[in-house]
Amino acid sequence: MDKSSALEYINQMFPTEASLSGVEPLMQKIHGEIRRVDASILSAVRQQSNSGTKAKEDLADATRAVEELSSKIQEIKSKAEQSEAMVQEICRDIKKLDFAKKNITTTITALHRLTMLVSAVEQLQVMASKRQYKEAAAQLEAVNQLCNHFEAYRDVPKIMELREKLNNIKQVLKSHVFSDFSSLGTGKETEETNLLQQLSDSCLVVDALESSVREELVNNFCSRELTSYEQIFEGAELAKLDKTERRYAWIKRRIRTNEEIWKIFPASWHVPYRLCIQFCKKTRKQVESILVNMKEKPEVATLLLALQRTVEFEKELEKKFGGDVPTSDIGDDIEEIGTWENNSPNISKIRKKYEKKFAAGQESGENEKTGNKDLSAPGAGFNFRGIISSCFEPHLTPYIELEEKTLMERLEKVVHEETWDIEDGSQNNVLHSSTQLFSDIKKSLKRCSVLTKNQTLFNLFKVFQRVLKAYATKLFLKLPKGGTGIVAAATGMDGQIKVSDRDERVICYIVNSAEYCHKTSGELAEKVSEIIDPHYAEGVDMSEVQDEFSAVITKSLVTLVLGIETKFDNEMAAMTRVPWGTLDSVGDQSGYVNGINTILSGSIPVLGNLLTPVYFQFFLDKLASSLGPRFYANIFRCKQLSETGAQQMLLDTQAMKTILLEIPSLARQTSTAASYSKFVSREMSRAEALLKVILSPIDSVADTYRALFPEGTPMEFQRILELKGLKKADQQSILDDFNKHGPGLTQPSVSTAMRQPVPTTPAPPMAITNQATAAGFIANSEDVLTRAAALGRGAATTGFKKFIALTEAAKDRKDGPLRRLFNA
Repeated sequence: MDKSSALEYINQMFPTEASLSGVEPLMQKIHGEIRRVDASILSAVRQQSNSGTKAKEDLADATRAVEELSSKIQEIKSKAEQSEAMVQEICRDIKKLDFAKKNITTTITALHRLTMLVSAVEQLQVMASKRQYKEAAAQLEAVNQLCNHFEAYRDVPKIMELREKLNNIKQVLKSHVFSDFSSLGTGKETEETNLLQQLSDSCLVVDALESSVREELVNNFCSRELTSYEQIFEGAELAKLDKTERRYAWIKRRIRTNEEIWKIFPASWHVPYRLCIQFCKKTRKQVESILVNMKEKPEVATLLLALQRTVEFEKELEKKFGGDVPTSDIGDDIEEIGTWENNSPNISKIRKKYEKKFAAGQESGENEKTGNKDLSAPGAGFNFRGIISSCFEPHLTPYIELEEKTLMERLEKVVHEETWDIEDGSQNNVLHSSTQLFSDIKKSLKRCSVLTKNQTLFNLFKVFQRVLKAYATKLFLKLPKGGTGIVAAATGMDGQIKVSDRDERVICYIVNSAEYCHKTSGELAEKVSEIIDPHYAEGVDMSEVQDEFSAVITKSLVTLVLGIETKFDNEMAAMTRVPWGTLDSVGDQSGYVNGINTILSGSIPVLGNLLTPVYFQFFLDKLASSLGPRFYANIFRCKQLSETGAQQMLLDTQAMKTILLEIPSLARQTSTAASYSKFVSREMSRAEALLKVILSPIDSVADTYRALFPEGTPMEFQRILELKGLKKADQQSILDDFNKHGPGLTQPSVSTAMRQPVPTTPAPPMAITNQATAAGFIANSEDVLTRAAALGRGAATTGFKKFIALTEAAKDRKDGPLRRLFNA
C-alpha cells in the first residue's frame, strides 16, 4: 500500500497514545508473517527447479520412444512388400486358370442355350406347320426368352440365321391365325366343333407375338363384322333418319347373338368394346351424311326421336363399358329453379360436383384431340358420350324454333288466362303466370339437357331470354297509364294515373312477380352454366333480362306512388278553397286532412301486406318526398292567410306529420320506421317553418324568413308577403330591405336558370308553383340523372336500384338537385 494508506492504517490501529503499548507485539507478529512468506517462496522456487529438470528428462525419453517406433514401422513395411511380391509370384498361374475356367463356363452355357434355341425353333416350326397353337404359344414364349440371351451376339452368323428363321415361323403362325379367324362368323364354327377351341388357342399365339399383331387381328375382325352393317344401312331402304333406332338394335342383337362365340377372345382384348367404338364411328359418318344430304328440313319429331335413341344408346355403352356419369341428379337440380327456399347450400354443392365432372370431361376431350388415349381398356381414354349424337348439333335449329314457338304460345296462354289476382291462402303474392312460365322453361331445359349440352342448349338459353323479356313487356303493359309529378316527367309518363283498390293490388302482384322473375332468372342462368359444356358457360348471362324486370319493378312502384298522388288531388284542391283569410277561430284538423288520412288508411295496410319491406320502404320514401313538398307548395296556392288561418294550417300541418309518421305502424312494417320518421320530420318541418314566417310580425318577417330559410329567394319571400295580405306599397319597402341585406344563400335568378341548357323538356309538375325552384331543378336534372346512375349498384343500369340510390341520397341532404327530384 502507498504511504497515505499505510498512515491511515497505522492511525486506525493506534488512534491514541495509550494504544502504542501494542506496537511491539504487532511488530513481532508482522516479522513472523514475513518469515513464513519467505520460506514459502523459497520452497516454491526449489520445487519449480526440480520440475523443470524432470520435464526435460521425460521429453528425452519420449523422443527416443518415437524413434524406436518409426524404425519398427519401416521394418514391418519392408517385410510386407516382400510378402506381397511372394504371393503374386505364387498366384500368377492360378489367375490364368481362373479366367480360363470362367470363359469355358460361359462358352458351355452359351452352347447349351444355343442347342436349346435350335431345338426349340425346330419344334416351333413343326408346331406351326401342324397348327398346334396351344403348344406353339408356350414354345414361342420360351424361344423369345432364349433369344433375349443372344442379344449381344446379334452379329454372329448362326444367330442371325436363327433369328431370321424365327421371324419366318412367326409370319407363318400369323398367316395361319388370320386364315383361321377368317372363317369366324361364316357359320363354319357350328359345323366344325373344334374350330372354336382352335381359335381360342390361336389367341394365345397372338398374345405371344408382337402387340401389333393383336391390334391388326382385332381391327380386321371388327371391320369384317361391320361389313354387313355398312351394306345393310347404306341402302336406300334403311339409310333414313327414322330408321336410326334399327342401327342400334342391330349392333345390340349382334353382340347378344355372338356373346358365347366371342368368349374365345381373351377378356384383356376387349373385343366388344373395340367393336362398339368402330360401330359408333361408322354410324356417325352415315348419320351425318343423311343429315347433310336431306333436301328438306327433317320433321322435328323424327329428328328428336333419332337423337333421343342415339343418346340412350351412348348411355348404354357408357354403362356397359365403364366411365358412366350419372345424370339423374341434373333433372333434380333443374327442379330446384324458382323454389322459394334458400337453396344456396345446395347450389354450392352441385356446383362443386359438376365442376369436377366437367373438368374430367374436358381433360378427356383434350386427350382425344391430341391422340394420347388408350382404346384397349374400357373407360381408359374413350368417352362414348356424344360420339354419335354430336353430329346432330348443327341440324337442331328446327327443334329450337319449335321450343321457342311452344314457349311463346304458352306465354300468351298463361297471360291470357291470368286473373291478375292471388288465390286465397297463397303466401307468395306472386302471379300464377310467372310461376307457370318458369315451370314451362324448366321442362324445356330438362328436355334439352337430356339430348345435348352444347350449342343447342346455348341457343335454347337465348330463347329463354327472349321469352322472359316478352313476359316483362306484358307485365309492363298491364300497368295503368299516365302520371304526374317530377317522377312522371323523368320517366316519360304523361297525365294523371287513376288507380282503384284492385289496381293497387295488381301493381303489388306485378312487383312481386317481377322480383320473383328477377331472382329465378339468375338461378336459371346459374343452373344452365353448370349443365352446359364449359366452352359455352361464359356466355350464359341473364343480366339483360334481370334489367328488364328491374325496370318493371321501378315503373310499377312509381305508378303506385303516382296513383296515390292522384287520389290526393281533390284534397289538395279542397285545401286551397278553405277561406283561410276569414277564419275567426282555430278548431280541429281540417276536412282535407281527414280525407288524406282516409285515403292512406284504405291503401297503406293493403300495400304493406303485399309488398316486401324493401319495396314498401321505397314506396314510403317516395310518398313522403312527394306529399311533403306538395303540401308545402300548396300553401302558396292559397289566396291569403290571416293569423288565425295560419294557426289553423299549422295545426293541419302537424296533423299531416302525425298521419305520415303513423304509416309504418299502420302497415305493420316498423323495421325502417326510424329513418323514415326522420325523413318525414325533415320534409314537414319546411311547411311548419313557412307558416311560422307567415305568423311573424311585419317588422321581423324578413329576419324570420332569412333565419328559417337561408336558401330562400326574393320571389318566394314576395309570395309570403302576399299571403300575409300586405299591399303592393307595403311590400316594396320590406322587399327593398330584404334585397339590401340579401338572403342567407344566393340563388340563381329565374332568367339565368332558364338560360342554362336543359337535357329534357318535360312540363314541370302541377304541384310546383315556385318557378325558381322548378327552374333550378330543370337546370340540374342532367346532373341528377348522372349521379343517380353512378349511385346504382350491381349490373343494372336502369331500374329499381337506381331509384333506391336516389332515395338514399335525397334523404341525406337538406336541399339540392337530388332533393328536389324527390320533393315533387
